[in-house]
Amino acid sequence: MIKPGPFHDAQRARVALGRGSILPLEPFGPAEIPRLTAHPPVPNLSPFHMRTAVRIVHSFKGEDVERTPRKAAASGWVGSALEYYDFFIYAQAAALVFPAIFFPQGDPAVGVVASLATFGVGYVARPLGAFALGHWGDKHGRKNVLVLCMLMMGVSTFLVALLPTYESVGALAPAMLVVLRLIQGFAVGGEISGASAMIVEHAPFGRRGFYASFTLQGVQAGQILAAAVFLPMSVLLPEEAFQAWGWRVPFLLSALVVVAGYIIRRRVDETPAFREEQEQNAVPKAPIVQVVRENGSDMLRVIAMALMNIVPTTTTVFGASYATSKAYGLGFSPTTYLWISVVGNVVAVVLIPFVGDLSDRIGRRPCIIVGSLGSGALSFAYLWAVGQGNVPLAFILAILMWGVVYQGYNAVFPAFYQELFPTRTRVTGFAVSQNIGTAITAFMPTIFAIVAPAGSNVPLIVGAFTFGFAVLAAASAWSARETYRIRLDDLGTEDAAPVPADDYARLRAAARAV
Repeated sequence: MIKPGPFHDAQRARVALGRGSILPLEPFGPAEIPRLTAHPPVPNLSPFHMRTAVRIVHSFKGEDVERTPRKAAASGWVGSALEYYDFFIYAQAAALVFPAIFFPQGDPAVGVVASLATFGVGYVARPLGAFALGHWGDKHGRKNVLVLCMLMMGVSTFLVALLPTYESVGALAPAMLVVLRLIQGFAVGGEISGASAMIVEHAPFGRRGFYASFTLQGVQAGQILAAAVFLPMSVLLPEEAFQAWGWRVPFLLSALVVVAGYIIRRRVDETPAFREEQEQNAVPKAPIVQVVRENGSDMLRVIAMALMNIVPTTTTVFGASYATSKAYGLGFSPTTYLWISVVGNVVAVVLIPFVGDLSDRIGRRPCIIVGSLGSGALSFAYLWAVGQGNVPLAFILAILMWGVVYQGYNAVFPAFYQELFPTRTRVTGFAVSQNIGTAITAFMPTIFAIVAPAGSNVPLIVGAFTFGFAVLAAASAWSARETYRIRLDDLGTEDAAPVPADDYARLRAAARAV
């Protein structure tokens, strides 16, 4: 049997770079000889692509092609998990601890509203961070922006652990809390867009949805880690000790984020797509201006779809306050509610890669539409179960709404949003649009606490807001173009022709076999 040579490695590398559809080859047969489809198109290679092809033949080994997208996915997973661990320990503390230690102890409802407002402040900073960090990622590379995001998030979260309480310094305590929360939000503004761009641009054609989903699997794992760190603190410590110093331990552990994240992300290579932009001198001077001019309608669609952040916000932030605060008087213990969060996230972590892979087979839009409408509708039942104090039913509905149905949207949007924009403005377009959408949902927990106070029909009021946002997100996904069969080089172009279904199936099979 003939051993595959440089041509085999070159084709595998082109598949790995997301450009495999130029030569529609079937996987090697028994004779290890590639078979062309009838009259394959002759590739029109630029000088850059010709130099790249030479480098591929001489420098790519089969194991390198296999390892690169996996290494990028692993970096995205671990980095997102660590960064969102930081972000969500703040969410847990804002609902369970901060009202009692950073705000005046008069009316408990006022403390809840004020604490949830500081959580929302982080989302306000996200669009600013998205603008600055998206610009940096499109000008200087995906790798650089991810390292910067990690450092900013780790340091600001660590400093939260060192803050004095309201009892010690008065109004200065919440003021410092808000400043650090702004830095957190600024850093998160570039995280998912940078990480998923890194993965999508390294991923094999036909597997972009699968690999990009690991970004969000890391986010969900970060939430599990945040709850898992809070759980032993709240269970093992007396309430007074937990309020006095126990809550600070998860924030102190953020020092590990800086070290681990830096090591992981420095080991990942810059993407070939961005290097091509640099070598062709095609890096834009003002990415935000160019993306608004060329893909403004796509930015509006992403903003609307990103309103689906209302589902985790309703569940983890307002839901925690609704279930545990004295203002509503439902009597859930913080430990019980943290377990609801953990169970839903564990199911999500398991399911996300399967949904990402499904989107590579049937498309991005069907997954997002079903996930949006289904999880939005289930929010009524979930909030009703919490309001009834029915812990078993709340567990089941949390799993259905958040762990299962919501993943139709959550697992797919990292790939879909990236695919709506071209390489030259991809990070900026994703980051700015997605973070504007999430910022709109940021203050919804505060609004919920005002419009749905104790004694009102909380499930109906809050559920109606949640479902309304879900309908808008689904409509926006329906109006967008399908992207899963479009080559990496053609993404972000309105009239880009998808690869024929038969060729796509062969290329996807080849990518899965690598």
